[in-house]
Amino acid sequence: MHDALDRLRSRLDQFMWQTPLTGQPYWHRECVQILRLVQVIIREFAAGALTLRAMSLVFTTLLALVPLIAVSFSVLKGFGVHNRIEPVLQGFLAALGPRADEITGRIVGFVDNIEVGVLGAVGIGLLLYTAVSLVQKVEEAFNYTWNVSRRRTLLRRFSDYFSVIVIGPVLVFTAMGITATLSSNAVIQALVAIEPFGSLLRLAGRLVPYVLVIAAFTFLYLLIPNTRVRLGPALFGGVVAGVAWESVGRLFAMFVATSTNYTAIYSGFAILLLFMIWLQVSWLILLTGSSVAYYRQYPQQLLAGGRGGGRLSGAQTERLALALMRCVVSAWYAGDPPPTRDTLARRLAVPGESVDAMLEALVDGGLLAPHGEEADGLLPATPPERTPIRRVVEVARARGRLEHVLSGEGVPEAHAMAAVDAALEQALGSMTVADLARTEPAPADPLQESVVERAPSGRKP
Repeated sequence: MHDALDRLRSRLDQFMWQTPLTGQPYWHRECVQILRLVQVIIREFAAGALTLRAMSLVFTTLLALVPLIAVSFSVLKGFGVHNRIEPVLQGFLAALGPRADEITGRIVGFVDNIEVGVLGAVGIGLLLYTAVSLVQKVEEAFNYTWNVSRRRTLLRRFSDYFSVIVIGPVLVFTAMGITATLSSNAVIQALVAIEPFGSLLRLAGRLVPYVLVIAAFTFLYLLIPNTRVRLGPALFGGVVAGVAWESVGRLFAMFVATSTNYTAIYSGFAILLLFMIWLQVSWLILLTGSSVAYYRQYPQQLLAGGRGGGRLSGAQTERLALALMRCVVSAWYAGDPPPTRDTLARRLAVPGESVDAMLEALVDGGLLAPHGEEADGLLPATPPERTPIRRVVEVARARGRLEHVLSGEGVPEAHAMAAVDAALEQALGSMTVADLARTEPAPADPLQESVVERAPSGRKP
């Protein structure tokens, strides 16, 4: 039995990681990509990083939930829909079963007790800061799932956070208002009495909660990460997270309804304990959906074994540096817009974190320069005709170097490496980056083939 399971696992791994996708039917490629995605997501759960991020967001949510609702309440009051906050909050906490009404009442009571006139300027400032801090923590968690280390500029933070805190609730309540209006429309009511329209409309009514949650999650995945997220991957992650959130919510409600022992053991603390557990589950689902969207947008990262596994060999690192310089200089010669990190990662089919690290080394080495309002585009920092390829290789080799490690002279390995360096310099000669950019690329990029279509030899991701 054990041998049969090992053989089955070996065949599955070979199907997922060793099968070339080039030339395969669309359904075959999608099946392989989804299987890879599922395995990588399971590994991330096992690693525990997403769980730790979710726990951190639970603590921040407990501190910032009331201020955030108070700010949204003030905004929605101007639109005359502030009375809809309580039903929405009850819907979010529906997984807590009968305890949802009690928690909702307490939170709304806290919000009602906030008097802006009594708080003063300092109190209002702290209220806004607490609300904004939650969005900032969410951004940091989403940036982690998207392998983004750079932070937004102050102006971008103000505009994007304003959209989430102010415009987001308005859109949600507007959508809910439209849905409620349509459901009570006389024409809709007349159609309900006619079959098969009645059955279809009742089915659509059951799907409305899923659609609203999926739309909200997709909106967050598009706006919160500090990188360009395409609509397709964001929607894919939103569907996965939205369906999971609604389904898990129903299961959690059944668990709460049957867990009378918690009340007997924890007494008054049981409601707080269940609330915190549901918060963590909700954040974990939201972050998982963000990871799904990331891997959907960058499927090449799956072959690196997931997040943090994109370590290239020494030879691949040098080839990546040359490939990045070739792409940037070629675009500059052609008059195309400066390529971004995301564009380069997709074009070369290399894990984004490896591209990020090499681009940072090339910028620090004076070979590339950021361009654009957000400094996301890249241009040559020196004339390509005067930039020797040898210099690019040196920058790639120096990335991550420790100055005082293996730096002694006069030892046998030093002489051997000096001979290697001399041979490399002689082989490259006077070749420049301009010569590299003007060379016609091969029909199939060896770097892309090795990273995208095959798992690293001797290792299964």
